[in-house]
Amino acid sequence: MSITLGSAALPTFTTALSNLAHLMDKAEANATERKFNPDVFCTLRFAPDMLPFTAQIRIACDAAKNGTARLAGIEAPKFEDNETTFAELKARVAKTLAWLATVQPSQLDGREAVEITFPVGRDATRTMTGQAYLLHWAIPNIFFHVTTAYDLLRQAGVPLGKADYLVGPSATR
Repeated sequence: MSITLGSAALPTFTTALSNLAHLMDKAEANATERKFNPDVFCTLRFAPDMLPFTAQIRIACDAAKNGTARLAGIEAPKFEDNETTFAELKARVAKTLAWLATVQPSQLDGREAVEITFPVGRDATRTMTGQAYLLHWAIPNIFFHVTTAYDLLRQAGVPLGKADYLVGPSATR
């Protein structure tokens, strides 16, 4: 059986966000155990010119929902980007996962050669075929932001490992 856009995109995005939710659950439990508010995680960043943890979560969700919508040729839900608490960020991940579950793989399949134009930065766009967009933009983008969120939490002392990143709630420790 051939790999299709639907069979590649939807499980990849869903797994990445499900594992991100797992990382966030562990971070929240760790904050409780260490007796501090998990909202402290929201402002984490590695460098002054880097987007904070809140933005990493928002962009990971946007990469999944907007990527899926562009590939399927449908409208993505609009989120306000106003989350300021850890609980609100967790809700955004859950809301994105719920929306992804409504999209059928067949909505993406056969759109490998469709040209997709999307924003890159504030004043620029880029155009790629559906297949190139998925493989060279959307998937790397979600993994970049999920990995950055993982790294920020790990650097903050949350006991996360590779299994947490790769298999999420199925990770055994």
